[in-house]
Amino acid sequence: MTATLAGCGSSDASSEVTLKLVAADYGDSSANSSQKYWDKLVKEYEADHPGVKVEVSVYSWTDVDRKVKEMVAAGDAPDMAQIGAYADYAAKGQLYKVDDLLSIPVEANFVPQLTDGSQTQYGMPFASSTRLLFYNKTLFTEAGLTPPQTWSELAADAKVLKAKGVKFPYALPLGPEEAQAETMQWLLSGGGGYTDDVGAYAIDSPENIKTFTWLRDELVGKGLTGPVAPAKLNRADAFEAFARGEVGMLSGHPTLMQMAAKKGVKFGMVPMPGIDGRTKATMGVADWMMAFKKNGHGEQVGDFLDFVYNDKNVLAFSHEYDLLPVTSSASDTMAGDQDDQDLVPFLDELPSSELYPVGKTSWAKISADIKKQMAKAVSPGGSPTGVLGSLQNEGIMADSAG
Repeated sequence: MTATLAGCGSSDASSEVTLKLVAADYGDSSANSSQKYWDKLVKEYEADHPGVKVEVSVYSWTDVDRKVKEMVAAGDAPDMAQIGAYADYAAKGQLYKVDDLLSIPVEANFVPQLTDGSQTQYGMPFASSTRLLFYNKTLFTEAGLTPPQTWSELAADAKVLKAKGVKFPYALPLGPEEAQAETMQWLLSGGGGYTDDVGAYAIDSPENIKTFTWLRDELVGKGLTGPVAPAKLNRADAFEAFARGEVGMLSGHPTLMQMAAKKGVKFGMVPMPGIDGRTKATMGVADWMMAFKKNGHGEQVGDFLDFVYNDKNVLAFSHEYDLLPVTSSASDTMAGDQDDQDLVPFLDELPSSELYPVGKTSWAKISADIKKQMAKAVSPGGSPTGVLGSLQNEGIMADSAG
C-alpha cells in the first residue's frame, strides 16, 4: 500500500464513506439483471462494514462505457467502473494501480492469461470467456459428418451442409455488433493476430492476409456462409439462427449453450479449426474493473474489491451468466464441480487464449474501424490486402497520436 493510500480516510475514519460503482448489465431481462447480483453482494458487504456504503448503478452494454466517459468528463468520476476497457483512463493518470488497491493474495489469484505482465496493471479482469466451434449435432448426423479440425474440413463440411439445404452452413458474423471478435478468432486460427510478439500492430501480416483471402474465396465466395452477407450478419442474429436449428457451425461462447438448449437444439463443441489442425491459440475476452483516484477512497475501494473477488462471489457471477471465473482458485473449483462440466471445454481453452490489445489506448478506435471495414475484405471482389493494410496504417497513426 502506498503512502498516499495508507492515509486514505485516516483523518475521518469515524465518518461514513459512500463508494459509487458503475457496472455493466450481463442479464438479458429484468429477471436476471446484474443489479440483482450487485444488490445482494453489497448487502452482505455493508453488513460487515458499517462505515461504508456502496451505491451501484447498472447500465446496458450499449450505454455503460459512454456513461462512465461522461461522468469522468464532468468531473464526477465514480470510485469504480466495471466496463469494457481501461487504457484511456490509465494513460491520463486517472486510475489507481491494482497493486495499490488489492491485497497480495487477491491480486496474485487472477488467471495469468487475463493479466498483462508487460505493463503496470490498472485494470482488473472481472468476467471472461473463450470461444469454441459450435456445431448442430442433428444436422451433422443427418449429413454423415464429423466435426472439422482443419480449415479444409470445415469448408468440406459446409459444402455438404449447403447441399442438404442448411440455411447457414457456417455463420460468419462480420456485422457491426462484434466483427472484431469473429475477425480475431479467424486471425488466431491462421497463426496471426492483431499484434506481434512485442505488442505492435501486425494487422496486415502475411498470415492475416492469407486467412481472409481463404475466407473470401473458400467460404463466402462459394456461398457457404448463408443468405445474409457477413457485413449484415451480427453475432446476436447468428446465435438466434443457431438456436432455431438453421446454422451448421459457428464460433460461439458459453451463452450460446443455454440459448440452444432452451430451443431443444442438440449441439457439440470443439476447438476452433486451424489451417492444418486445431488452432494453437483461441480468442479470450475479458471485461474490466477499474478504480478512479478522483474521490480519494483507495483504502475503502481496495477492501471492497477484495470482497468482490472472493471465490463465493466470483463463482456466483460466473454461474449466473455462463462466464468463466477470473481467479485461479475459482477456476479450479469450477473445473472440479460436476455441475459445471459444460463449461470445462471453455476453461480448457483459457491457457492458450489471447485477449484484445486492450492495453493500447488506440484499440477502441481500431476496434470500431474493424467493425466498419472488415467485412469488405470477404465481399465479392474485396481486397484483404487493401482492407488489412488500411487498418494497419490507422493503427500505426493512432499509436503515434496517442
